[in-house]
Amino acid sequence: MIYHIATRDDWAAAQATGSYRAASLDSEGFIHCSSKRQTLPVAQQFYRGQGDLLLLCIDESQLTAPLAWEAPAHPNPEISEFTGSDSEFPHIYGALNLDAVLAVKCLREGRDGFVLA
Repeated sequence: MIYHIATRDDWAAAQATGSYRAASLDSEGFIHCSSKRQTLPVAQQFYRGQGDLLLLCIDESQLTAPLAWEAPAHPNPEISEFTGSDSEFPHIYGALNLDAVLAVKCLREGRDGFVLA
């Protein structure tokens, strides 16, 4: 299982069109995802102050687009929080087919960080 943080609006658009395309697919060529362990630290680092976030729970065996586990692709290479043994992230190289999304959970920011609601 891999995970992707999406906005509620982007997920609604995906349901209307039949596939999910994150903005990063156009700008970087892939959709950023994370492992279970990486998800909340990623939310803390990149999604603070954003509302209406969802966590897409993706069965990678159901993907129709290629998946690669790679070093973090981040615009600020100075951030070292994502280094070490868990430093490779899943990247989906194409649109996310909706049938690969097994669950959608609310991701809320609380006083002590993000939690799944």
